[in-house]
Amino acid sequence: MNTDTKSHDVRSRAREVLLAAVQGLVLALVVLPCGVAFFCLTLLSLALIPLGVGLVTTPAVLTGVRALADARRKLAAEWYGIRIPAAYQPLPKGFNPWRRTFALLRDPQVRRDVVWLPVDFTAGFLTALLPALLLFYPVEGFMLPAGLWRAYVPDSGEAYWYLFVPVTGEGTALLAALLAAVLLAAAWRVIPRLVAVHFRLTQAVLGGDEELAERVRVLTETRRDAVDTSAAELRRIERDLHDGAQARLVAMGMDLGTIEMLVEHDPAQAKRLLAEARQNSAEALEELRDLVRGIHPPVLAERGLGDAVRALALRLPLPAEVSVELAGRAEAPVESAAYFAVSEVLTNAVKHSGAGRIWVDVLHTEGRLRVTVTDNGKGGAAIGTGSGLAGVERRLGTFDGVLAVSSPAGGPTLVTMEIPCALS
Repeated sequence: MNTDTKSHDVRSRAREVLLAAVQGLVLALVVLPCGVAFFCLTLLSLALIPLGVGLVTTPAVLTGVRALADARRKLAAEWYGIRIPAAYQPLPKGFNPWRRTFALLRDPQVRRDVVWLPVDFTAGFLTALLPALLLFYPVEGFMLPAGLWRAYVPDSGEAYWYLFVPVTGEGTALLAALLAAVLLAAAWRVIPRLVAVHFRLTQAVLGGDEELAERVRVLTETRRDAVDTSAAELRRIERDLHDGAQARLVAMGMDLGTIEMLVEHDPAQAKRLLAEARQNSAEALEELRDLVRGIHPPVLAERGLGDAVRALALRLPLPAEVSVELAGRAEAPVESAAYFAVSEVLTNAVKHSGAGRIWVDVLHTEGRLRVTVTDNGKGGAAIGTGSGLAGVERRLGTFDGVLAVSSPAGGPTLVTMEIPCALS
């Protein structure tokens, strides 16, 4: 390592140490007054609840506590990349102070916020202030050998204590300066870590279960997607029934009414209308079968996912090879989600890939149902580009499943779908 590189590293480290010390000092100056104020206001508001006044003040105070906690979460993420999750419960709608107050008090995250306040203005205050002390306290130690100690030592000859060193003369002042150098060396190494400790302490009290919070977030999103998908599916079924089978049945009923009037006076015309009615009934029946197959294919219900995927492959205009390694059957909702996901991916491959051949592999391994669809097309497939893969991802997400797409330019395209499940 050359001299310029070392000098650059030293300057970078110095800036990092100074910045961390200033950050800690700012936190300390804000932590104590804000934390003490909100804690006192919280206790006062809770005490006033029996008098009715607390029903108005408590929600406002707890909202302020949440804002203070959210600000600390933001600083932890921006300064040190420490993520502190929050899982607040939704508040009841409408203005009902009683319900609103006790909904807040029942919220585990709000209770963690309140418990965090005294921890923050005690241990949090110390962990925030210590970095600044470690950096700036040595400055005084270096000034003692220059004679600063004389201003502190009274005429009675009492010692001025610099940490644990009694300064009474030039010799002890030099010893204090040596101690200051040790403190500065320690500060050089540990100050950024100490500020991180402050945020780790905040994370330990505020964060709760990060995995649970993330799980709640994912479930909320997937539930919303599932509801939207179900609503869209119901609209599609209604549209298909209205525009297809229902229209044909109405036409067939009108033909039958006309036949009743013509059967005696114009048998030939009645026969032609009967033929049309029979054709309409056959087409309506076929459309109803297609509609039922789109809701839940009979082959899927009767023979399972493997044979249902094989049936999909047989209807493709491209040659397709299907390999199935399943020792049993997954639950019906999982099989249905996997089936329609595969159907969408195969449809995309036929429409957009320009492939000449498709391979489908279905297997269950390590507690996960894995389906891989490969084609030798031109590639370029991606989630969210209008190819329908985003819908497949949402469908799989309802069951904690994942979708991975590898499709370099020029191909091949590899789409992998996984859903955690057990086989019966």
